[in-house]
Amino acid sequence: MKKVAFITLGCKVNTYETEGMKRLFEKSGYEVVEPDNCADVYVINTCTVTHLSDRKSRQMIRRARRLNPDAVIAAVGCYAQVAPEEVSKIEGVNLVIGNNRKSEIVELVEEVSRDEKKIEVLPGRELKEYEELWAGSYTGHTRAFLKIQDGCDQFCSYCIIPFARGRIRSRSMESIMDEARKLVDNGFKEIVLTGIHLTSYGKDTGKGTLLDVIRELDKMERLSRIRLGSLEPLYMTEEMIREMSGIEKLCPHFHLSLQSGCDETLARMNRKYTTTEYRGIVEKIRRYFEDVAITTDIMTGFPGETDAEFRKTCEFVQSIGFSQAHIFQYSVRKGTKAAAMKDQVPPEVKEERSKILTAICNNSMRAFRENQIGRVKDVLFEEKVDGYYAGHTDNYIPVRVLSDENLSGELLSVRLVKNEHDFMIGQLYNEK
Repeated sequence: MKKVAFITLGCKVNTYETEGMKRLFEKSGYEVVEPDNCADVYVINTCTVTHLSDRKSRQMIRRARRLNPDAVIAAVGCYAQVAPEEVSKIEGVNLVIGNNRKSEIVELVEEVSRDEKKIEVLPGRELKEYEELWAGSYTGHTRAFLKIQDGCDQFCSYCIIPFARGRIRSRSMESIMDEARKLVDNGFKEIVLTGIHLTSYGKDTGKGTLLDVIRELDKMERLSRIRLGSLEPLYMTEEMIREMSGIEKLCPHFHLSLQSGCDETLARMNRKYTTTEYRGIVEKIRRYFEDVAITTDIMTGFPGETDAEFRKTCEFVQSIGFSQAHIFQYSVRKGTKAAAMKDQVPPEVKEERSKILTAICNNSMRAFRENQIGRVKDVLFEEKVDGYYAGHTDNYIPVRVLSDENLSGELLSVRLVKNEHDFMIGQLYNEK
């Protein structure tokens, strides 16, 4: 039996698509093995959101070649989409597939020889149809990602993703629900809705909205939780928030991408909201949802970001009190408007600002979690880590519990008793 291994970089959408490609290889008689094993085929699902992502993708390709010099290596995904010629020149690459033919990957792999190099990439502007690629199951997980759309029309000035993923393409409601039922049949109790620009779902087809998808999933009897991926802040109107608050299975966790807490910086980024609007959205969410987690992404060192602008961001971030934040440094992406902007910020300044913001967000995360001590929350347990069973609350707090019984896959009530920075310690709770 031939063996195939996968290395996945980047976002939840990539994770979903890797699982879909695994199913295709399994149906064709391949055994899926861990990426550090010797395999006949290696698939590297690349990312290009920053220059570090590009570098990591190149490193993983070279690593696969070292593991088996005779293997066929396929580079797929966003880095392959935006720089196919560059990727094809990396030593060891046989096949380059962008974001349009992943559903044909088995056939494409079997058509290429060890000594060949082939590029199967359509220009981003030609990516017009949603590509069906069912995951159906997830290796070693109890939460399942469910991709419902692809592409982005926002064109933030720093972002390469609209070029890598193309325009908005929404999946049909029927297809979404068919896969959701399969995931539930396979034992998954939580579904995480994901996409490149999730809140754009249905805008291209005029058939349904993100809220419609959530409502349909809420009707599924054996599904316990629905979690949302990253959301465009302005989508969260008061009417939308009120409607969502009435959906029982929807997790009180909203990831609202901020990027900057300074209006001048946001304008240069071509973000469509102001900090005043963002604050108002957060306040409304907190009014409608108890114990809600607000998480975010924040960029440091965007071109032209002065010390004064950065101070505004720090003050704004501190005032919001995020329960968790991903801090990252601006990276020049060729072809974006920001790449040609003046006043590029030196790397050492980006690094220092990242450290400052990380400290601020760590403090707000600690305050959020310590406020949860003593509360009883339902935890969906996923795996055993260092002798503890690890899982997440509905508001996305990582929790660990000691137990002699196997808790993996169980949704159980837990009293939160201690905060340990990276996670909270809990005790199984029995109302009796």
